[in-house]
Amino acid sequence: MLTATDLVVRLGSVTALDGVSLSVGTGEMVALVGPNGAGKSSLVKALSGLIRPAAGVIVAEGRLAYVPEGRQLFHDLSVQDNLALGAWRGRKRDPRRIYAVLPALAPLAKRKAGTLSGGQQQMVAVGRALMADPDILLVDELSLGLAPVIVAELADQLRSLHETRGMAVLLIEQDARLAFDLCERAYVLENGRIVTSGSSAELSRSDDVRRAYLGDMSSVPTAGGAAGIPGSDAERERRRGPA
Repeated sequence: MLTATDLVVRLGSVTALDGVSLSVGTGEMVALVGPNGAGKSSLVKALSGLIRPAAGVIVAEGRLAYVPEGRQLFHDLSVQDNLALGAWRGRKRDPRRIYAVLPALAPLAKRKAGTLSGGQQQMVAVGRALMADPDILLVDELSLGLAPVIVAELADQLRSLHETRGMAVLLIEQDARLAFDLCERAYVLENGRIVTSGSSAELSRSDDVRRAYLGDMSSVPTAGGAAGIPGSDAERERRRGPA
């Protein structure tokens, strides 16, 4: 349903993505995890058409909607007006259909988005994307800046939406524990490249992934990459051996 093949993205003189390939099948929920600066946001912006890749192919079968990092709401507009903006290309602009799936937004409809809590704003951002009736939902950093209890509530809502609507979901997330819990399959992005991928269960059992992303500090990864993960800076240095 959504595939990227050999994707290259350059931001000025910097190569943000270097030959990235991934796929999300119909009805799948897939995670992309990685540290700050790995290229996650560059990838989601390329997939959603916000930036033009220098090379590679993107194929999206169906309507795609994007929940951006940091919510990016219009703070002076009401919740219902922010939601309506998600359907600006369509005819179904009545946000009441979103209240059916995100009922916590209904009593907030008239409030300005800027007066809401971070969790409420994230819910509005998700609802705005759903106004487009997407087949594919891209969610960039669901947990950013939110308390764990709020993240858990949002994760439950996202899981429920995926199950009831059958949408394909690509979750771009720095919190690997959350990503692996929500998604059956995941990719790990470091320094603009996919360094490993597989089922979330397999990745959760990987010592290298656990040390780098799940808080297992029995061995601290070398700066610049997760020790032992193929393709990382640390692994390339290990293979090269002493000078």
